[in-house]
Amino acid sequence: MTLFDSPSFSNHEGVHAFFDEKTGLKAIIAVHSTARGAAVGGTRMWNYGSAAEALEDVLRLSKGMSYKNAVADLEMGGGKSVIIGDSKTQKTPELFQAFGRAVHTLGGCYYAAEDVGVSVADVAEARKVTPYVVGLSDGAWGSGDPSPVTAEGVFRSTLVVAKRLWKQDDLTGLTVAMQGVGHVGGYLADKLSKAGAKLVLTDVNQELLSEVAARTNAEVVAPDAIYDVNADIYAPCALGATLNAQTLDRISAKAVVGAANNQLATPDIGQRLFERGVVYAPDYVVNGGGIINVASELKARQTGGAYDPAWVEKKLSRLMETLEEVLDRSATEKRPTHEIADAIAEARISAALDEKTDRERLAA
Repeated sequence: MTLFDSPSFSNHEGVHAFFDEKTGLKAIIAVHSTARGAAVGGTRMWNYGSAAEALEDVLRLSKGMSYKNAVADLEMGGGKSVIIGDSKTQKTPELFQAFGRAVHTLGGCYYAAEDVGVSVADVAEARKVTPYVVGLSDGAWGSGDPSPVTAEGVFRSTLVVAKRLWKQDDLTGLTVAMQGVGHVGGYLADKLSKAGAKLVLTDVNQELLSEVAARTNAEVVAPDAIYDVNADIYAPCALGATLNAQTLDRISAKAVVGAANNQLATPDIGQRLFERGVVYAPDYVVNGGGIINVASELKARQTGGAYDPAWVEKKLSRLMETLEEVLDRSATEKRPTHEIADAIAEARISAALDEKTDRERLAA
């Protein structure tokens, strides 16, 4: 299979592979679209089973970033990067400086930020050799760790869905089966618990799982058992594609609201959820808080201003209005929510591409 034959290739503008022998860096950066501005998206460090697996992941994730940024109405395109390696044992400052040099070769068409396996400190190492990274904590414009804002957006989305399905303003009496309690999941678990939800948690990191469960009074189950929990809401907050042909019939929840990217293994899973009457809050809509936070940093840097929490709040509130629109249109048009969200994102990207083409034609 070649790159262009991949089922995850979707008119990407550029896919770049990097190797640094000295540090062992193996990275792929995928730029899906710059129609709405420079591509922005996180960097994931994961011990992939093969380079082909890493390529498929970065292609899917970068397209998702284009859609996420468009739905959040940000003046940014979509991109993503992956580093092949074990984030627990193979991280070094030199590795991330090598990654920063790789990002720099793209000349600003892509800005990297944090994602799974990558921290603010790691991004700070890359910043030593390139300005094309965001999600930093220093300087007046520094936005810091985007995880808390991502969690806040997922939490508000959960409340939106609870209001529709159970006519209540909090989560009292509802059970949430949460898969993954990492950076975002841990913050989200705290918020859900405080709002009255009963939590059933799982994670491959047993130490972290025990810590989060203790402070939220949650039940703990084995990773594979999370699909069989008798829950009202399923919250996938780890890696993607956990809604698939093998798990779908095991999930009894009436709603899916989680922080993970690319939750649907294939589009037909979204159709099947819709046919079963399950409310699926599209992942790249509800988890857009983190990239909104990052966008404020980029905006401040470009204008010489400072990080603006009020701007972030305004964008996050607008994102919840978009979620309401997606749910309303799904009910009215009798179409799955992921199709509605895709249509909104694609219309915004297409309009921006037309404008960009017109500007380039006039400038020629």
